[in-house]
Amino acid sequence: MGRVDNKVALVTGAGTGIGKTTAKLLAREGATVIVTDINADAASATASELGGNAFGLGHDVRDDAAWANVMEQVTKRFGRLDIHVNNAGILATGNTQTVEDTDLEHWRSVQQVNVEGVYLGCQHAIRVMKTNGGGSIVNLSSIAGLLGTPHLVAYGASKGAVRQLTKSIATYCARAGYAIRCNSVHPGIIQTQMGDAVFGLGGGDAQAVRAERTRAIPLGRVGEPEDVAHCILFLASDDARYVTAAELVVDGGYTAL
Repeated sequence: MGRVDNKVALVTGAGTGIGKTTAKLLAREGATVIVTDINADAASATASELGGNAFGLGHDVRDDAAWANVMEQVTKRFGRLDIHVNNAGILATGNTQTVEDTDLEHWRSVQQVNVEGVYLGCQHAIRVMKTNGGGSIVNLSSIAGLLGTPHLVAYGASKGAVRQLTKSIATYCARAGYAIRCNSVHPGIIQTQMGDAVFGLGGGDAQAVRAERTRAIPLGRVGEPEDVAHCILFLASDDARYVTAAELVVDGGYTAL
């Protein structure tokens, strides 16, 4: 018996990385998974690996109308949504992202995906979930939302916003009697394409930065997408039925120092 048997789950940004790994784990644990990604081909490729009733959609999380279309397809095919994972996100462009060097256009582009995309995802998911008796929303934040990020100012601010938004949504849903839980997951340094990009910011030696950061992790290794996916699975499942407005840090102990 799977931990999310007979549940319908939607995972954004699931064409690669943590999102893809999460979609595969949810499917393995019994869920029917809708995979979305800005790259429609990547979404379809992930969905084809899952089999069953899984399907993939091209999806720009910044677009309110796109969210309405995704939810319409979900409800038309399955009549419900039980699990929603707001995973889609971007890091930055260029070699640095300090408060002096980040222009307004760049700042806004990060907030549009990482904050507005999560806000819209929660809004649309709640509208569906409250009609089917509840559900679980998991928002991907980061340890960058917990710590100062001098070279990732736009990204850090966006992930801090996701942390606060999650708590506001969780308490709103609880007080409204919707039986919808909302929690955030805060990965540390994870072995993904985005994670690797962090080491190259600032124009330094990416390998040297990677080695230095790894030495600072108490568990002594960089995390893997599976480490995050299993935490998302817990929060999505009924094992976490009394957990809402929480922030689950997955960083090997990095933020404890």
